[in-house]
Order: sequence, then C-alpha cells, then structure tokens
Amino acid sequence: MKSTGIVRKVDELGRIVMPIELRRSLEIAEADAVEIFIEEDKIILKKYEPYRACLITGEVKKENEEYAPGIFLSPEGAEILLQQIQSQSS
Repeated sequence: MKSTGIVRKVDELGRIVMPIELRRSLEIAEADAVEIFIEEDKIILKKYEPYRACLITGEVKKENEEYAPGIFLSPEGAEILLQQIQSQSS
C-alpha cells in the first residue's frame, strides 16, 4: 500500500474529506458513489463501478452484453461505438 502523506480528522458525524488531488487522480466526481471495503485493520475506498455497466453510456441494464472480459455494452452504447468506428473508417 502506498502512503499519500495526507491525514484527515473524522468529524463529529463520522465524515472525512477526500482531498481533491485524490479525487482527480481516481476520477471521482462530486456525487459519484464510493464503495467501502474492510481488510484486516484497513478501510479501503474505491470508486463504485456497477457490475455490467455499459462502458459507453454507464447504464446498468439487463440487456447489456459482455463483448470481452469485463467490457459490457448496452444496445445504445454498442450503436454509438459502431457509429464512431464507421465514421473513423470513412
């Protein structure tokens, strides 16, 4: 595990502030969900990526298909990707 050298205090409601530098480097925007894990005596925060989320649209639908390991596309996302590929080859 890599130390960032950043220390934050927990407030009276149990909250901590995640520094903007970390949010930028991990591409965590305001209102993004963060998943919380516990490993022994560690708390691990990870940007939440819903399972089967479309790589293009971000939508989570039962119609999403896995086109390669871990790469899911919704029907709309597949159409957008196909249009982009076709426009690049023209």
